[in-house]
Amino acid sequence: MSEQIRVPNLAESMTREVAKDGQPANVIELRNRNGMTVTFMDIGATWLSCTLPVKGDDREMLLGVASIGDFYAQQAYMGTTVGRYANRIAQGQFDIEGQSYQASTNQAGNTLHGGDAGFDKRRWDIIECSERSVLFCLESADGDQGFPGNLKVSVRFELTDDNQVSISYLANTDKPTPVNLTNHAYFNLLGADRGYDCLGHIVSINGSQYLPTNEVGIPLGNLKSVKSTSFDFTKPMVVAERLLGDEQQKSAKGYDHSFLLAEQCKNGDCAATVTSPDGLVTLKVFSSKPAMQLYTGNWLAGTPNRAQGTYQDYAGIALETQFLPDSPNHPEWKQESCIVMPEKEYHYQTRYAFCF
Repeated sequence: MSEQIRVPNLAESMTREVAKDGQPANVIELRNRNGMTVTFMDIGATWLSCTLPVKGDDREMLLGVASIGDFYAQQAYMGTTVGRYANRIAQGQFDIEGQSYQASTNQAGNTLHGGDAGFDKRRWDIIECSERSVLFCLESADGDQGFPGNLKVSVRFELTDDNQVSISYLANTDKPTPVNLTNHAYFNLLGADRGYDCLGHIVSINGSQYLPTNEVGIPLGNLKSVKSTSFDFTKPMVVAERLLGDEQQKSAKGYDHSFLLAEQCKNGDCAATVTSPDGLVTLKVFSSKPAMQLYTGNWLAGTPNRAQGTYQDYAGIALETQFLPDSPNHPEWKQESCIVMPEKEYHYQTRYAFCF
């Protein structure tokens, strides 16, 4: 593989062109005392970059782009904050308290990641910014993409000196509405711009059940035990070891499935671990969310990269902490409700801890 590609300073390259609203993007870089840097953008409240000083060499952990034009061209949601509802809602339809709603549909007749104009495409307001954190806020009007209620959302990214990126989500509404926010970062711990894929990464997930889906990602019914399936990551497993190991994976061209996390994860237990094939970087994920979508970048071919080229399939792995897909239509699942009520605040946190 080639050496890591040197890309332009993102604060410069991402602002050479204006965004779709006629103004340049705002780009914020945070750095800790160990030399770890993370970069964010207000368009999509996007996590653009994460570099670690691995054996004296800055190694990029995230897939991403280097221009606003490529950001709009890519359709993989790289690093964006997605909502109102991450993942899928079948046919975009759901009922709340006897009222039927139709959300914007944008993939195979279903609602994916909030619809045609989800939160990943909006300019978020920067409310606070310091050396170690940035707070993005967004207001989504009643009826936005078909969802009920005026929703106020905030996402805070914080970089700590123990090499953790903490993402805190808050939301309030004036009508009952589904909310499911996540970050759609793709990780490649070997160096995202070196041409490696993620198939040699070693993954464990603290969950004994996964959710089978049809060919367009809609749940088929109930959760299923991972035991004796290719979805058993309860012990560390190389991604390629059982890739395309059963019909569920074959229809998705790899892993693109949600796992119900162990209850102990809400009390601080690790939800997932990823280790680079060279053993130099380990990522640990902690979250108060009930589930995690594992996506191995099965359809990334042709997605713009930072070097005026494109990524290939399986270039990165996404670990999206969230509610199970289509949860508005499955109140029987053993997780808290995804319907946020006016009297209750939506409040969740996910932490990505890097060891190197």
